[in-house]
Amino acid sequence: MRALYKKRGKAFLVSFCLLLLGLWLGIGEGRSQESYSGIYPHLAFFNDEGECGTGAVVPWAGRLWAITYAPHKPQGSSDKLYEIDSDLKMIVRSESVGGTNANRMIHRESQQLFIGLYVIDENRKVRVIPPSSMFGRMTGNARHLSDPANKIYYGTMEEGIYEVDVKSLQVKTLFADEQVKGSEVKANLPGYHGKGLYSGQGRLVYSNNGEHGKVAKLDPFVPSGVLAEWAGENGGRWEIIQRNQFTEVTGPGGIYGSENPAEDPLWSVGWDAKSLMVMLLEQGKWHCYRLPKASHTYDGAHGWNTEWPRIRDIGEDDLLMTMHGMFWRFPKTFSVANSAGILPRSTYLKVVGDFCQWQGRVVLGCDDTARSEFLNKRKAKGEIAAPQSQSNLWFLEAEQLDQLGPVIGRGAVWLNEDVAKNQTSDPFLFSGFKRRALHLSHAGKGKVSVDLQIDRKGNGEWVALRSIRLDPGQYLWTDFSDEQEGAWIRLKAGDELSQVSAWFTYSGEDGRSDGGQGKLFAGLTTVDDDKVVGGVIRARNGNKRTLQFASSNGVYLELGVDMKLRNIENKQAFDLLQEKAKIPSRKGILSVDSASVLYVDDKGRRFRLPKGDAAYEKSGVLGWGRLAREVATERDLFNCHGTFYELPAENAGGFARVRPVSSHRLRISDYCSYRGLLVMSGIDLEQGKGNSHVIRSEDGQSALWVGAIDDIWKLGKPVGEGGPWRDSWVKAGQASDVYLMTGYDRKTLHLESSEATTILMQVDITGRGDWKDMRSFSLSEAGQVDFKFPEAFQAYWVRFVSAKDSTLTAQLRYW
Repeated sequence: MRALYKKRGKAFLVSFCLLLLGLWLGIGEGRSQESYSGIYPHLAFFNDEGECGTGAVVPWAGRLWAITYAPHKPQGSSDKLYEIDSDLKMIVRSESVGGTNANRMIHRESQQLFIGLYVIDENRKVRVIPPSSMFGRMTGNARHLSDPANKIYYGTMEEGIYEVDVKSLQVKTLFADEQVKGSEVKANLPGYHGKGLYSGQGRLVYSNNGEHGKVAKLDPFVPSGVLAEWAGENGGRWEIIQRNQFTEVTGPGGIYGSENPAEDPLWSVGWDAKSLMVMLLEQGKWHCYRLPKASHTYDGAHGWNTEWPRIRDIGEDDLLMTMHGMFWRFPKTFSVANSAGILPRSTYLKVVGDFCQWQGRVVLGCDDTARSEFLNKRKAKGEIAAPQSQSNLWFLEAEQLDQLGPVIGRGAVWLNEDVAKNQTSDPFLFSGFKRRALHLSHAGKGKVSVDLQIDRKGNGEWVALRSIRLDPGQYLWTDFSDEQEGAWIRLKAGDELSQVSAWFTYSGEDGRSDGGQGKLFAGLTTVDDDKVVGGVIRARNGNKRTLQFASSNGVYLELGVDMKLRNIENKQAFDLLQEKAKIPSRKGILSVDSASVLYVDDKGRRFRLPKGDAAYEKSGVLGWGRLAREVATERDLFNCHGTFYELPAENAGGFARVRPVSSHRLRISDYCSYRGLLVMSGIDLEQGKGNSHVIRSEDGQSALWVGAIDDIWKLGKPVGEGGPWRDSWVKAGQASDVYLMTGYDRKTLHLESSEATTILMQVDITGRGDWKDMRSFSLSEAGQVDFKFPEAFQAYWVRFVSAKDSTLTAQLRYW
């Protein structure tokens, strides 16, 4: 009997140790499987580095596999290889070596998944290529040009190219990573920050989307990135295809590589200051097509803000493409003779590194919370103690990809450039948007003509749409009716053009209600409420993996993986949190006058925004709420006067490229990201009853709202009123402050003057200071004018100039 007890004791000890090991590896977090807007808190990824992005998610051998990455760890890191089963139980694989890796490919012949530095067979056995054998930040895999059955290529973010035997995993260096010092052969390509790798048509194609140097960290419009090709070991040097920023390189074979490498097309996605670009390789020749940008938070010549945009199969007729904050339909048959079908689906705020279809849903691997703010710092955020880096997966039904933010786009084929006579622009997308318009201008001293042509069916057959005559130095805006259908549009110079710009603005129908709140947000305090529990919140550091909450009722709480909000007696933690996550003063940053909201950025530049509800003129019961915070890596969510805005980092355009997301009547106290969730404080406890997104404390006296950042689209379309002047004394010839115009649905302008004068309205069409004289308004003494903008009209900013000294009002209404 004693021996039996001894054996049972050993068994218990073994089981207990395994349980502890499982908890340490994260298996214990598999118990909670409730999701909030498609995010499962127990599936969150953590590391000990400055960033924890999701590099790859791939279904394989009956499981979902994922890897995370750190900012710059070519020799390994605390990042892990994750295995998730059909019950959403997550296992952290003990073979994990980490690194900054986002590569993945399924090798058909050997039936192995190559993901990061891991090689996984059909039985889920994991082998590892040690970082000591293959140095670098792995960014892509590709099928081998001459021996695809037995070898595979790896590419690094610093132009390292390796050849790996799929059986022995023996590594051969073809081009050394540029970080490796010595005499090894280097690719010596311009740019850096590699993103894509793919092979076909007898060549290996590599892309990067960044540039070294201080200037690239400040100016998003300097030359950057490259798309290049190499014809194999007998092909000699790399050849530059295009000197721009590129990310994805793929083809119809997708994650498996080309089935017919001699015939299959190759596709690459990139961008420049003008627009997005899709490069097509067909029968050995490259072709360029241009698409509009939805978001400018991805711009930045250093290339850090993009993560890994992809084109992948999610089980639909079309492929899914992610690029610059838009979900796109991408036809599997995209080619020169069949180029129609690239269509916008919806816009999003999450930062997505990879995605796939798994168990009937689309799974997106995100980059949610970074300990390092990198270059994304501004006074409006203040100094917030760094959280632990973390991210999560986001599960969506396929139809939800069409139901997030309304589609919007802007971009150019020519931008302040000289164009020769008879020169034709690249094709620009013409389909998929209800409202389409073109801003066209030039700086020449003579009259010029520009011909517009469309490819109606995407078969390469171009027909005349219209011809436009421009007077010397003229700016012209024109829209396109719904009846003018076509896949692509392009411009042809009828004369030599000087400093010509052809900037398109597109949008879809914004069917959201005006300020609708709905059940999803029930419990979040409105401006009418005086019963509110708020306070500051912060995801903890030091591998605590909980969220701290200093409630306005004087209680310190923590939210854990089980989504229980627990009161904890810890006054020191309460006081420290209030200090380390305090909401900064708005003095010198944000003010409100009778005309509108005035924001002054860190460079002293002045920007005006619409007003929301008049209640925002004063602070709430708990004082002013949070103004700006990073809730998706390297971009901010800006909450001002009843509107949420997407705010790019300064290196991606900063406040000049801000974009409204949704308007509301909420009195939000604080917000942050935690386990991939958007967490907000400022709750009416009574109104929040019955809403599963409201997490109440154990004593019922405190609460937080949790969901996805992309839930805020549902608050309602952006609305507001304001302008640069309201009964303001204005000097003749002095331009007003700039006032935001982009992203609003319907727009009207009201002008008043105390003196007879002419008021010139100017618009910045790009958000980078490209001001155009739109039109003039003549006002009599004590006169007024009302003007309704055409539905298709979009510009980034608007400002006004009076011909005479006068007391003036210039107010715009957006609804």
